[in-house]
Amino acid sequence: MRAKKTLADANVPFELPPANERPERLKAVLGVLFLMFSEGHVATSGPDWMRPELAMEALRLTRVTAGLLPKDPEVHGLVALMAFTAARFPSRINANGEPILLADQDRSAWDRSLIRLGSRRLQTACSLREARGPYTLQAMIAERHTAAKSVATTDWKRIAQLYGDLNRALPSPISELNRAIAIAEAEGPAQGLALVDQLASAGTLAKFHLIPSVRGELLSRLGRTQEALAEYERAVALATNDREREVLRAKARRIEDG
Repeated sequence: MRAKKTLADANVPFELPPANERPERLKAVLGVLFLMFSEGHVATSGPDWMRPELAMEALRLTRVTAGLLPKDPEVHGLVALMAFTAARFPSRINANGEPILLADQDRSAWDRSLIRLGSRRLQTACSLREARGPYTLQAMIAERHTAAKSVATTDWKRIAQLYGDLNRALPSPISELNRAIAIAEAEGPAQGLALVDQLASAGTLAKFHLIPSVRGELLSRLGRTQEALAEYERAVALATNDREREVLRAKARRIEDG
């Protein structure tokens, strides 16, 4: 209310932007909504692994946006991505707020109504444009996860292909890292590690815990225990979320315990 009064007192005009500016304006709006959802999905810092209320508010606002722009495929793609991801929220933390990794989640607890919403919106996004935008491609990846009965039966080859498409549509070291993870699942840890090492040498993610945490996992699968422990130690030092650190320490303990 205070913000509305300030704007009214300042006589700030409200008007639609010119048509040629709308695509960039919409891109900015969707980017903010995605960041808001992402912060709810995995908090960047603090004691909590997730902030689900923030993520669900982002989903609500994105659905409102889709209602206002029913012919824009990427708005529907973002709704689908959020819905598929939020469907897994009930099984991502235990009663103590501790993270449960994907391989250990109870998939029967996933929210089927959100999965159905994601499927409908993904179908709409794909029907509106042949070329897939970044949010639609990410929704397609999320859909492959929700369709699988386990990590072992996940279509990792298709997911790796989709991450390749995503990186061509919107180049990102995070997309490349996720593609490397999918390749490790589809073809083996050695193949994935080679790609992760290429990313590590580029140095673009040097300040984040992601590279050492993935390297630790793949090195442990290859039996390179001491190297894996060193990577987890690095990852713990770089992680900014308390729960994330706990997950990484638990992984290191499992290696040490054999």
